[in-house]
Amino acid sequence: MIDPVVNKIQSHPKYLELRKKRNLFGWGLTLLMMVVYYGYIALIAFNKPFLAQPIGAGVTSLGIPIGMGIIVFTILITAIYVRRANSEFDALTTAILKDVSK
Repeated sequence: MIDPVVNKIQSHPKYLELRKKRNLFGWGLTLLMMVVYYGYIALIAFNKPFLAQPIGAGVTSLGIPIGMGIIVFTILITAIYVRRANSEFDALTTAILKDVSK
């Protein structure tokens, strides 16, 4: 048995818009993260000499800052998602709940 409120929400045009926007954005960021992460893994697998190049006269290789860059990139895209979720997606959710509760 499905609650009539759930049916109203699922058939609401703004809910369908919210689902579409959120899914496209989420899958886009997921794809971007996978390309960056697996690109780094492929670089490790197929071009170790490139990543093993030392930076300056120290012992740190080029792979370390690139790996740290991936961590920073992950934090950045998470912040981008949270910002959009807290503004656009939450506004749509509030509008849906307001319309359905009438």
